[in-house]
Amino acid sequence: MATAAAASASEPEAEPKAGPEVEGEEDEVKAARTRRKVLSRAVASATYKTMGPAWDQQEEGVSESDGDEEYPTASSASSPGEYEWEYDEEEEKNQLEIERLEEQLSINIYDYNCHVDLIRLLRLEGELTKVRMARQKMSEIFPLTEELWLEWLHDEISMALDGLDREHVYELFERAVKDYICPNIWLEYGQYSVGGIGQKGGLEKVRSVFERALSSVGLHITKGLAIWEAYREFESAIVEAARPMAGFLSPFDWEQTFDSQLEKVHSLFRRQLAIPLYDMEATFAEYEEWSEDPIPESVIQSYNKALQQLERYKPYEEALLEAEAPRLAEYQAYIDFELKVGDPARVQLIFERALVENCLVPDLWIRYSQYLDRQLKVKDLVLSVHGRAVRNCPWTVALWSRYLLAMERHGVDHQVMAATFEKALSAGFIQATDYVEIWQAYLDYLRRRVDFKQDSSKELEELRSAFARALEYLKQEVEERFNESGDPSCMIMQNWARIEARLCNNMQKARELWDSIMTRGNAKYANMWLEYYNLERAHGDTQHCRKALHRAVQCTSDYPEHVCEVLLTMERTEGTLEDWDIAVQKTETRLARVNEQRVKAAEKEAALAQQEEEQAEQRRRVRAEKKALKKKKKTRGADKRKADEEDEKEWGDDEEGREQPCKRRRVENNVPPAGEVQDLEAETGLFGKSAPVDVAPPSKQKERAAALKRDVPKVPHDSSKDSITVFVSNLPYSMEEPGVKLRPLFEACGEVAEVRPIFSNRGDFRGYCYVEFKEEKAALQALQLDRKNVDGRPMFVSPCVDKSKNPDFKVFRYSTALEKHKLFISGLPFSCTKEELEEICKAHGTVKDIRLVTNRAGKPKGLAYVEYENESQASQAVMKMDGMTIKENVIKVAISNPPQRKGPEKPEARKGPGGPMVPRQMYGARGKGRTQLSLLPRALQRPSPAAAQAENGPAPKPAVTASAATEAPKMSNADFAKLLLRK
Repeated sequence: MATAAAASASEPEAEPKAGPEVEGEEDEVKAARTRRKVLSRAVASATYKTMGPAWDQQEEGVSESDGDEEYPTASSASSPGEYEWEYDEEEEKNQLEIERLEEQLSINIYDYNCHVDLIRLLRLEGELTKVRMARQKMSEIFPLTEELWLEWLHDEISMALDGLDREHVYELFERAVKDYICPNIWLEYGQYSVGGIGQKGGLEKVRSVFERALSSVGLHITKGLAIWEAYREFESAIVEAARPMAGFLSPFDWEQTFDSQLEKVHSLFRRQLAIPLYDMEATFAEYEEWSEDPIPESVIQSYNKALQQLERYKPYEEALLEAEAPRLAEYQAYIDFELKVGDPARVQLIFERALVENCLVPDLWIRYSQYLDRQLKVKDLVLSVHGRAVRNCPWTVALWSRYLLAMERHGVDHQVMAATFEKALSAGFIQATDYVEIWQAYLDYLRRRVDFKQDSSKELEELRSAFARALEYLKQEVEERFNESGDPSCMIMQNWARIEARLCNNMQKARELWDSIMTRGNAKYANMWLEYYNLERAHGDTQHCRKALHRAVQCTSDYPEHVCEVLLTMERTEGTLEDWDIAVQKTETRLARVNEQRVKAAEKEAALAQQEEEQAEQRRRVRAEKKALKKKKKTRGADKRKADEEDEKEWGDDEEGREQPCKRRRVENNVPPAGEVQDLEAETGLFGKSAPVDVAPPSKQKERAAALKRDVPKVPHDSSKDSITVFVSNLPYSMEEPGVKLRPLFEACGEVAEVRPIFSNRGDFRGYCYVEFKEEKAALQALQLDRKNVDGRPMFVSPCVDKSKNPDFKVFRYSTALEKHKLFISGLPFSCTKEELEEICKAHGTVKDIRLVTNRAGKPKGLAYVEYENESQASQAVMKMDGMTIKENVIKVAISNPPQRKGPEKPEARKGPGGPMVPRQMYGARGKGRTQLSLLPRALQRPSPAAAQAENGPAPKPAVTASAATEAPKMSNADFAKLLLRK
């Protein structure tokens, strides 16, 4: 009240306006301005707690001129018009941003970051009513974090003026403590309730709040101590307040009241000392000092037992303190430990603690809810956890299905179940099959409500209408969004047909449903026809069974033999002679047609294989011709060099001796000394061509390569240093002095002992090297440089591992499994940069990382991976970005799910025809070499008698050994001539 009065008093008096309507508008404007300033001061108070007195002094300077906006003083640094213009511009900018956020939320109400930004801007503008509405909407969709709740509560507490406002704050506290286990919120709740102790029932309210806080977070080893101490201080304050009342009460009444209050403090000490908490020793010492009587032995025993328990919990608590958020692995280990101990209260607490930091991990919610469903089975607790789970991870269909089962298990009203199911449909699942699963769960629930002993009921009609709506929903909504219904086998329709046939005795409806199933592309599958046949067999008649199998014989394409066999078996058991003849004729005709189709398909495949073989043969001939031509040119060059050498010998030994030193010097250094340049020019001009200095004979070239090879030092690899060594590859071959250039780059990770670049025998850099560090920590840090751009190419950095000893070791550092929070984008223009893509993606959520895929040369491949903060943002980005046009390129966006990588096939042993195991022929990395080609013409190749016999049937004689089979009979020239004449 005083704040509002001060705010209104600071405003200048307005000129009187004529008319009651104008006066009413003026009052509304003043009231709105007052509300804004009250909230602004609440914001200032909350900010003061975090920024300190320095900000408060700065804010005081601003607030002093707050009431003088219309009449600024002459000492102001800027003119009134300029100040108002700047203020209006900032306010207009915020209003435009608020309108944009509100419009975006009207499109996608599940945008978490958009809610947060809108609340922040409305709070900054002082829009009290809109801030409350925005917070209310967000809290209905998402559970709020501890920071958001405390900010909301502080604002409301600062503006609470009477008892009604206090009740409103109490309601907010009750909602806040239900979202997550937050000791700080419980502490604020208890302290705020102490302020209402003067009201009716205020003392009971305070004790109720503190008792609930102890049951919720009193077991928290690191943060529960604050709750215990606050509660104990409150009760101790009452004890101290009761002492002066001794003169106003009779000795008996005062002693009874005082002793009762004193016992409450003793009870709190005893309860706290029986629980393992940090700093228990200080609490025990405080109890010894406070208590006038000796501490009972039972309390000391409980205290010692709690100390022993604390030692068991300390490793897990210390692991949490040392790890960084979200610490999922550490919490999982802690949960496993608590489950083994088996204390339900502590199990519940550790699950709640883990979910505060891992609220977007569906598996953790599933594990928690499963524990509550099977162990505690408390209705309010179970349903509360399930409701919070779907609010945190609305895109996970398994959580919604479990929620529906839990509600049905605990007898929740049907209207509430139906409303929950409708929320699930609007949650925005990632896959089409998720919608099929949630529909199936709801239809199962509706089926269990029906009493099928009655011919017709309201529940049965509701079930049938739900089945019809499910089929329509999958066809219209899901198929339009995902380009598939998610139910290719029509499982929902199959279940409907089974219910109609088995429970409703309505085979006519079941047959209509199966006709629809078959017309949706399932008529070619044998298992679908056999499922329908079994349904007719159990609840129909023989005529319809025969009709179904006849249709199956004509339509089935995957396993027609199986369907034909079932038809013949039925006619053999139940059919007449005429039925048998018709079945045999139809099955034989169908199988003959199928075999004919298979033969045509095999011929077509063989023709394609032959065509590919001919193309490969043609490519081999072209390569052979090129090699022959290259060899011919090489021979001519050798003959020319030989002729030159013979010419050189004719000039005598003197000239030869003068040229040889020059040749040796050119090997060592391509730039000749200055004194010999003129001699070389003279020799060049004398003969009209360059002297044979640069072109050495083959023997000289070998000597030159050997000299270069000897110059490159060979450093043996020390496998004992692999842990402190990294392997660097994909470097440019043209890199000069790679050791000097790479050393500063890796010294940022730690002290480098040695950089060993690898050179070829000719002295050329081969594009990779080894970097050895002094410490293993530096080598691990160096792995972060993987894919760093060096001279326009991505540098690959991987651990130094001997693959001969570890053949299964893989260096690929990115996940190859389904990642629902990461997107795969294809079709990007090659000119698209990381910054441009980030600008597009951040409009749909918080982008944690973007990786543009490049080839080894560092050139973009038009692919990218975008990692979002959670699965919900990723799913929304897929819907909004798929099919988007970027620089005239239409991109495709999907959830990242790379295909499985196929490992290299291992050579296996094989059997020769009719013989023992023959080892498979092993070739090099490039396949069969020239020397491994068979030089025998095809026309002369004849299959062995054993092979020919194996084609027609089993060989009558045992197979020969491998060595004998591989030896061919020796043939003379006459034998070859006879073979040619026989052709």
